[in-house]
Amino acid sequence: MFSSSRKISLFALFIFSLLVFQSCDSKRLFEDNKIIENRVWNNQDKATFKVTITDILARYNFYFNLRNSSNYPYSNIYLFLKTVFPDGRIARDTIECQLADYDGKWLGSGISDVKFNRFLFQKGVRFPKKGQYIFEVEQAMRVKDLKGISDIGIRIERQ
Repeated sequence: MFSSSRKISLFALFIFSLLVFQSCDSKRLFEDNKIIENRVWNNQDKATFKVTITDILARYNFYFNLRNSSNYPYSNIYLFLKTVFPDGRIARDTIECQLADYDGKWLGSGISDVKFNRFLFQKGVRFPKKGQYIFEVEQAMRVKDLKGISDIGIRIERQ
């Protein structure tokens, strides 16, 4: 069907493509997304992420990943972030993420009714200790069941 030189060319192109796509995300240290069941995020449900940090000299960018459907009733979302450090210390943050502009147009990418957004939370952060960090994310929108959120995640990448 294909000549042997054509097969070799196609195989080389395939390997090159794999290397290019893999190197595009070489900065990523950690990324995980949790699915919100039935696109309804109860205010008692926490998305928990465990990240092991080994390089405390490096600087990292910390992002939130969020997918919302077009039936999400607000233009923004507030999140609570609880960070448990390797030594047991705890830090808490409140984060606001803008999901729509002032005209009500959804921000982010996506063709269907689900939009994906990545929000920079901290830029150039250094982790003070080696070890496992636990990040707990919960919705803070003052409603028990928040409709229209399908995924929440975090991404940590080397700067």
